Amino acid sequence: MEVSEQMRVTPIDDHAEALPGHVRDAVEETFARHASRCRGGMQFSVYREGEPVLRLFAGVAGRSGDASARPWGPHTLAVIFSGTKGLVATIAAKAVGEGLLDVDAPVSRYWPEFAVAGKESVTVAQVLSHTVGLPYLDPDPSLDADGRPLEGEEQWVFLDSRAMAAILAGQRPLWEPGTKVAYHGVTYGYLMSEIILRATGRSVAEWLREDLAEPHGLDLHLGLPAEDEERVAPIFQTAGYTVAPHVTDPRRRTIIDRMYASLLSPTLPMNSREFHASELAAGGGIGTADSIAKLYSLLVTPGRLGGGIVAPEALEAALQTRSAGLDCLTDRPLQFGLGYELADQLDSYGPVDRAFGHSGAGGSIHGAWPDQGLGFSFLTNEMLTDDVDRRAKDLLAALAGVSAP
Repeated sequence: MEVSEQMRVTPIDDHAEALPGHVRDAVEETFARHASRCRGGMQFSVYREGEPVLRLFAGVAGRSGDASARPWGPHTLAVIFSGTKGLVATIAAKAVGEGLLDVDAPVSRYWPEFAVAGKESVTVAQVLSHTVGLPYLDPDPSLDADGRPLEGEEQWVFLDSRAMAAILAGQRPLWEPGTKVAYHGVTYGYLMSEIILRATGRSVAEWLREDLAEPHGLDLHLGLPAEDEERVAPIFQTAGYTVAPHVTDPRRRTIIDRMYASLLSPTLPMNSREFHASELAAGGGIGTADSIAKLYSLLVTPGRLGGGIVAPEALEAALQTRSAGLDCLTDRPLQFGLGYELADQLDSYGPVDRAFGHSGAGGSIHGAWPDQGLGFSFLTNEMLTDDVDRRAKDLLAALAGVSAP
């Protein structure tokens, strides 16, 4: 198939036996087909035991047609949006394994101010599994009276995780915690950042840098150093981009729009230095597809669950279903462990029996297949609405050796 001259395919032979030849061919053909329509850049990386078995990248770290845009390469960084939540889930599991965090304990054990307004018995596990009932801030200091993002310096208040957590601590949930599941797109990060800081004495960014990135050579960041700024691919949204486009109920639509108003504003705050320098644990992670795939592959090293990063029993516990059902706001089927998304009826993580990881806004997806010992990451700067986006779904189907529906 003929594709853009910007397409690059990097053959890797170190662990070629991990992928049969016909599977590699199918993945490359699928990637080439989507690359031919790519208006930005994209990469798909697959790792086993911390080593690459397949790396494909195409397009530019910008928009096609932009003369100044650089070719997308293995060292291109991009905002991974909610893929960050998978990193937080890994950190939480690591803290559990080290005896620093008890997920079945009430949040108030670590954060006493949280035990008000009907949240006295809320557990850390309920926060990790998106059942706590705090999907948005009320009041939200980053929005005006009509729910629109503020301008100027005021718009960046949503990046102050501790200030936002303080608001959530006093807030009453929309439902009785534990009785409903709904994806906490932004507030999850504020809540878990505060819990991890108070329980362990270290921030999520410190855990990521000191326990994951540096020891394992991962190009992953919360709070990107200024010297790496030029490597970040600017994000762009396709025309009509929105979250949960199928939701038309006025009340639920208002809640969804409010949840994402600051993070996914049309002003594209994710392309700012302020955003990149922040430590937004719900969606501010920045990294390469290679590093994310490598991390997940280490977690599922055959015969060594956790890969020496997370205690095996803690990771196994994190992969048990803690919440499942239709999202009460978006009607999307959900299945969560302790912070990780798990295999669901939509085959979001491919047509396999066991999988975990986390997706990100606009089409990126990152995770692992424990039974196959594979970690993977699809990363892009071209945000597509999920009802028209087949990129990751087709790639994961090809990787599993089946045809995507």
